Amino acid sequence: MLRRNFGIEIELTGITREKTARTIATHLEGIMQKQGRNYKVVEPSGRIWEVVYDGSIKCQRKINGQKASAGSEYSVEIVSPILTYERDIKSLQEMVRKIRKAGGFTNKTTGIHIHLNGEEHTPRSLRNFLNIIYSRNDLLYTSLEIEIERMRYCKKMDKSLVQKMNKKKPTTFKGIEDIWYEGYYQSRDRHYHDSRYHFLNLHSFFNGVGTVELRGFNGTLHAGKIRTYILLSLAMNEQALTQKFASSKKPQFENPKFAMRTWLNRIGFIGEEFKNPREHLCKHLEGSAAWRFRESA
Repeated sequence: MLRRNFGIEIELTGITREKTARTIATHLEGIMQKQGRNYKVVEPSGRIWEVVYDGSIKCQRKINGQKASAGSEYSVEIVSPILTYERDIKSLQEMVRKIRKAGGFTNKTTGIHIHLNGEEHTPRSLRNFLNIIYSRNDLLYTSLEIEIERMRYCKKMDKSLVQKMNKKKPTTFKGIEDIWYEGYYQSRDRHYHDSRYHFLNLHSFFNGVGTVELRGFNGTLHAGKIRTYILLSLAMNEQALTQKFASSKKPQFENPKFAMRTWLNRIGFIGEEFKNPREHLCKHLEGSAAWRFRESA
């Protein structure tokens, strides 16, 4: 699980794209290059980080300690190269801390998007992923406290979509693609296609960068929370890839906190590496970690 590739997009404001790129370049000992109104940072290894404009972000900066409206140069989205947890997590966390120290912050319009390697997936594993997210829609949205302002950009998985997928059980990517885009009238190759605005986005897989994207994370420059989101994404991805079958049935929870802990254990959140992430994910759920819960068959 921890050796699989991922990428991350981090949205923020508070500082300009230029200052963000300069901070990243200093941290990585890389070269900053301007590209129009955007920037890129080239690591010594050749990997490229992008710092780009995002029109969905409410731009702000601090004046005398108070947040105030700011120009579009304060719209910042960091797009990472391909990363792996074991190699890159410590450096990523330190980079985030330096950006926060430089004046960066997030607000209710910012988010975190995590991309997972699509080359590893099969039609079966994509169906599994849809069912995993759908069956725990409510638990995940409560645990992650997804901002109301962001719900239009990371909607819950649609019931009718999941039902069609499980009824037809497509065995090819084309079959899954046709169901995914059913009911939309936009061209499938449109970058900002409406189907992408869900917790699990397969538009990026079919007509984007060939990744499975998870969009259900609030913007943050808390390094521990970012690590938690990455670990959760990798764990769900691992479950989708390795499990023969994932049910779309929603468990009946008497105790959400215990239900989350039980599920996290099942998908590999075991050991010291996962201690703090477990606490982050259970913090906002009701119940006791020691109670029992009833799960439908």
